[in-house]
Amino acid sequence: MIFWWKITVIVELKCVEALLPIHKAQLLTYLRLANKPLGLLLNFNVVHLREGIKRVLNNKYRKAIAAAQGDNSI
Repeated sequence: MIFWWKITVIVELKCVEALLPIHKAQLLTYLRLANKPLGLLLNFNVVHLREGIKRVLNNKYRKAIAAAQGDNSI
């Protein structure tokens, strides 16, 4: 079964030495309040931006997103 969703992503921008668990918790709170499945935590205080990207999934949508991507490990 293929799911076609219009996914909205919440993006949290940071410029800190290191991403801490409180930053992930803050983004997860935003996701839950907005009832959105996916968020990105971007830290711009890194040499390469790919090192500062963290993907956060709302627990409510975790299984549905994994199924849509074909990941059966969850």
